[in-house]
Amino acid sequence: MIDFSNIVSPTDRYNFHSHTQFCDGRADMAVMAEAAVKSGMLHWGFSPHSPVPIESSCNMPMDDVAPYVEEVQRLKTVFGSRISLYTSMEIDYLGDDWGPSHSYFDTVPLDYRIGSVHFLPCGDGYVDVDGRFDSFKIKMERFFDNDIRHVVETFYRQSVDMVEAGGFDIIGHFDKIGHNASMFAPGIEDEVWYGKCVDRLVDAIIKSGVAVEINTKGGEGERRIFPSFRYLPRLVESGVTIVVNSDAHYPDKVDAGREEVIKRFVKKIDNYNN
Repeated sequence: MIDFSNIVSPTDRYNFHSHTQFCDGRADMAVMAEAAVKSGMLHWGFSPHSPVPIESSCNMPMDDVAPYVEEVQRLKTVFGSRISLYTSMEIDYLGDDWGPSHSYFDTVPLDYRIGSVHFLPCGDGYVDVDGRFDSFKIKMERFFDNDIRHVVETFYRQSVDMVEAGGFDIIGHFDKIGHNASMFAPGIEDEVWYGKCVDRLVDAIIKSGVAVEINTKGGEGERRIFPSFRYLPRLVESGVTIVVNSDAHYPDKVDAGREEVIKRFVKKIDNYNN
């Protein structure tokens, strides 16, 4: 596996979270890699949404795993020393049934794994709570009886369980539920119980030693990043490795939001270390 601290310490020309034609990305891998090179990237990770044992239009089918791995190997030869390419997956956590620590992923030659929560348990299945707010609002009424506290607490409990189960190297956008939750119930992230949910997850992250990504997909202009800056100082003070990822789905977004976030947030962290 990769020692991310050795990569991110000397350079910010990296991205370890991206999606292509193998899941919900909007360009093929060669196009994304070429765009990464043109943007000056030195390290680029492909991380399609992993196969899951539930119906999902965003996740890679199991039959595409081998072709995906083969394509990364081909591109490593094509691009050579122009850029370091990595084989990864963003693996969804579905409780004890599926997640980054599942033995299946030991059979796939991945350079690293991203662990993320997009789905929450509901009845006998799972519901994707990661989409657009209009869809989230419909699902809140249909599946969760508009109980936003239950949804938030379940999201963070699933996240803690995933971290404690292990099997991955980077935790993806760990407070992303806050985006939809705060539109559904403005001010919810400032409530004491919400903060305690995040604190328990941060405790687990620090104990585990996994790296934390700052996901800039929503961070262009004045939009938010994941996680919120309010949670970063404690992570940095505890020695957690921070990586800034664009979560690019389009070739013109390979570096989207990263420079601004690095300037406005990450470099300010130095103030906490001095």
